[in-house]
Amino acid sequence: MSIWFISRHTGAIAWAKRQGMVVDHQLGHLDPQQVAAGDTVIGTLPINLAAEVCAREAKYYHPSLRLPPALRGTELDADQLEELDARLERYLIQRLTP
Repeated sequence: MSIWFISRHTGAIAWAKRQGMVVDHQLGHLDPQQVAAGDTVIGTLPINLAAEVCAREAKYYHPSLRLPPALRGTELDADQLEELDARLERYLIQRLTP
C-alpha cells in the first residue's frame, strides 16, 4: 500500500512535511491507473480523478480550509496554510451514471 501526495504547490508540500506526513510518491499530477486498492491519495484532484481513485478502492483525502476571497488565486505558504487551519478530510466519491 502506497501513500501518494499530489500537489505542485510548494506551500502545500512544505505544510505536509510540517504535519509529519511520510509519503511514498510526491507528484504534481496523478495518473489514477497507478493507484492500487488500499493506497492512500492526498491532494486536490478534479472530481472525476478523485472518483477514479475511490473506484480503485483507494482512500482519498482532500486538503480543506476556509479560504478568504482575498486569497483566492494566490500561492499560499505553509505558514498561511497553518493560520487558515488547513486539514485533511477523507472523501468517498462515486461517479453516478445517468
